[in-house]
Amino acid sequence: MDRQQQSTDDLQRPCSGLNRRHLLLGAAGLAFGGLVSRYAIASGLPPGDRPDSTPEEPPASAFYGSLRPVRDETTGLCLLALPPGFRYLSFGWTGDRMSDGRPTPGLHDGMAVVAADGDTLTLIRNHELSAGEPFASVVYDPLAGGGTTTLTFDARRGQWLESFASLSGTTTNCAGGPTPWGSWLSCEENTTGPELDPALKTHGWVFEVPASGQASAEPLRAMGRFKHEAVAVDPATGICYLTEDQLSSGFYRFLPVQYGRLDRGGRLQMLRVTHADNIDLSAGYPNDTRWSVSWVDIDDPEQVHAPGTRNGQGVFAQGWARGGARLARGEGCWHDSGLIYFTATTGGAAGLGQVFEYDPAREQLRLVFESPGAAVLDAPDNIAVSPRGGIVLCEDGARQRMLLHGLTRAGEIFPFAENNVVLQGERNGLIGNFTQREWCGACFYGEWLFVNIQTPGITFAITGDWDNGPL
Repeated sequence: MDRQQQSTDDLQRPCSGLNRRHLLLGAAGLAFGGLVSRYAIASGLPPGDRPDSTPEEPPASAFYGSLRPVRDETTGLCLLALPPGFRYLSFGWTGDRMSDGRPTPGLHDGMAVVAADGDTLTLIRNHELSAGEPFASVVYDPLAGGGTTTLTFDARRGQWLESFASLSGTTTNCAGGPTPWGSWLSCEENTTGPELDPALKTHGWVFEVPASGQASAEPLRAMGRFKHEAVAVDPATGICYLTEDQLSSGFYRFLPVQYGRLDRGGRLQMLRVTHADNIDLSAGYPNDTRWSVSWVDIDDPEQVHAPGTRNGQGVFAQGWARGGARLARGEGCWHDSGLIYFTATTGGAAGLGQVFEYDPAREQLRLVFESPGAAVLDAPDNIAVSPRGGIVLCEDGARQRMLLHGLTRAGEIFPFAENNVVLQGERNGLIGNFTQREWCGACFYGEWLFVNIQTPGITFAITGDWDNGPL
């Protein structure tokens, strides 16, 4: 733990003040067996077993129980609400001095564990900054302020170790994904460039960052120039699956010419529903709906705009012209056990999000879950799969206290953590109520879940009794 870690007595003090509603109302939630009605429908409970709810009930689920504010083992602040038996420690707050002497940049976003050397884990974290000064020595565009930082964590001792800047001069690095060969693919969600500002380099690319050292700051142009969100790599084939954060977006795959050498090029394709051109997958479907799918080629992956426009949808327009399928804001993407999971943040009849599963072996797409309303799930963004098979969803909607959700592969959803960040300048002078800010960058390794809250910019390591539920 760092020098600001609190004493054991401090950590055992109950959270109070703005968190009091959780403590007083938690008993009411437990009186209903730990089930809260606004999650009961999604969990498949029959109507007679759904307890009445009030807006003030603390989130809870049948798996892990009611959430309670818990003190951070680094600062002693009550930053997160978690189920009983879980604890956490924060690291890499915006403004914290990193091991290379630079201040930690803000707007933390996508993240993953990219390497493990014994108990020492290496994580790479995106920063969704656009304008501003580059913060690393390796710079792609000196007029762009986004990039990545690299972190290390001792999983046995439960200690954060160090951090340093690893890529900068990129813009709006939202998500990305780890590779099987030990690197991070950082995605730009912004297609700005000399077409709009002659002083800028082209943006809208994927960059590869190694687990150790600095990135090359050379874009992987064959993976396309569009509003990239996330990447999931199939370790068996090296094929990369990519999402696009546009209101009308495609789901893509990149077939590299050589395994593990994305810089040597490949072929970009967009998903199509077989025998049905231009299907709108965001239209709203029952959970467990399935489609047979195929792929159409993108002839010019560097065509950033559709003809006659500046809309950043040149790649999507090519796939759509060949019958490709439409999503509404494709975002998180993750590989697990031969399957690819991804989210559409504003997809579905309610426009509040969908979670899909793609099976490459069967060429089948399945709708795992579609949000029926904001009380159940409000705009799922980043996604990850736990070692125990459960799915975690980072929420990025309009809830007063943003939630981190768990989801079974059968479509049962439940709350796992709540954003409780209210600061009065205790760390780097940060002040304000940040409970409505998004979760992002969730990833697992063994008994640890790592995740960010984008603003004010904090990284968390969470652990506890995972065996009580599917996460």
